[in-house]
Formats: sequence, structure tokens, C-alpha cells
Amino acid sequence: MRGTQPVATEETLSLAQHLPVDVRCLGVLSGKGGVGKSLVTGLLAVAFARAAHSVGILDADLTGPSIPRMFGVSHAEAASGERIAPARTSRLGIRIMSLNLLMEREDDPVIWRGPLVSKTLEQFITDVDWNGCRYLFVDLPPGTSDVPLTVMQRLPLDGLIVVYSPQDLVGMIVRKAVRMAELLKTPVVGLVENMTHVVCPKCGEHIDLFGAGASPNAAGTSGLPVLASLPLDPKLSALCDAGAVETYDSNPFDDLVDTVAGLIGTRR
Repeated sequence: MRGTQPVATEETLSLAQHLPVDVRCLGVLSGKGGVGKSLVTGLLAVAFARAAHSVGILDADLTGPSIPRMFGVSHAEAASGERIAPARTSRLGIRIMSLNLLMEREDDPVIWRGPLVSKTLEQFITDVDWNGCRYLFVDLPPGTSDVPLTVMQRLPLDGLIVVYSPQDLVGMIVRKAVRMAELLKTPVVGLVENMTHVVCPKCGEHIDLFGAGASPNAAGTSGLPVLASLPLDPKLSALCDAGAVETYDSNPFDDLVDTVAGLIGTRR
């Protein structure tokens, strides 16, 4: 594990008090958009749910929420006492909270400034009933600007996974994201490389979309392990579009549940 144990601030402690005492929070981050951060979040949650863990997803990417469509949920559940019950998927019972579940139309834009984003994310912890949830996966906004900074400062994360695609340019962006996590004293437990190749449906040949050897070797430049490498799979894309990601039968994280759970460690 890279970095030191995260330092609890007064703000993160106050939010942590609204979560189950034994919950583990794992953030999924990317230095730039479009590299599959939300997909990795969803596949991780599915793998943990298949391993009989109680799982939740907090979609903190407020301006680009794709988690609800991926899982085929369209609205939040009825209120539980004074708190909102997250939507539950029909297959594995994964709990999901996303701003899109509260919007009248899923394609309405969210044109908000930082303070309102921060307050909404806080309410996703304080006003949502996460009781019984053992692992909470947080789909963070991409980049290292104000919004992801706010999320990482306000939410009680126990660890981060950084997602990247195998391009030389991305190596620099990965290091920026890792450095941001270090400055905020949130441990990065590993990397996930996405879109590594595509398999020819006729001959089975592996085609490197970004060229052979184009990977930035992010593990070597940041000192972090690559936990998984994901190819482009048209079947997976179709399942996500259909809201059926839970049925994907080639999930690379199915064999990594114990590894990832061990890397998260204990709550702050």
C-alpha cells in the first residue's frame, strides 16, 4: 500500500458518523475522463456482491453519472424514516445512490457551482441510509480540480484505485492523480489499466489499440501495482447499455475480491 494512513479531519469524522461503523469506503479515481472509471467501479461492486458482501455504490460524479444506466435502476427508493433508501439492483441487491436517480429526466444537465456540489455529496452520506452496507464504492469525478478535491476532502475514504488507459500521455496524468491522493493523505492501493486490447472475433488475435508497448508503465512510475488489465469487450459494452452489467461472466475482479478487501485495510 502506498502512502500513509489517511488523516481524519473534523469534516470527514462528522460524515463518517453517519455510516455503519464497519463499512469500508473505496474510491475509484481517474486523472482524466473517458478511461472507464465508472465501469471499473461497477465491476468491483458486482464482484464483491457475488462474493456475498453487502455492497453500495455512491455515484459522486454528479455531472456525468453513468452508474444508474449501467445497473438498470432509474429512481431512488422510498424514504426510510428520515433518510433516503438507496435504489437496489434486481439481481444482486447492490445499493446505488446517484443524482440521476433524483432527476426528472436522466439527460438533464447538472450546472452547479462547487458549494452546491459539496453540499449534495455531503447529503449522499448524511441523508442516505447505508446501514447494513459492508463495502461502499465511490465513483469519483475525473481529474484533479475542484470537484474531485472536494469529494476526497469531504468523504471518509479508506483507499483509492486509479484507472488509466494504455497511452504514453496518460502516464503523466496518472502521476498527477496519485500525487493528489498523497497530498490529501489518502492511500492509493493500486491501478487498473483499461482498454488494453481488443480480441478479433474471427481469429482470436489480440490487437493493441494504442500500439505495442504504448502503455505508460504507470505501475513503474508510481510504485503501485496494476491490479487488473481490462480489454475492450463489445459484450460488456452491450450489457452496460442494457442495464445488465451484473450478468457479465468475465469480470476480472471476481478473483481479486480478497486482495482488494485486504488492501483497503481498517477504517480511519
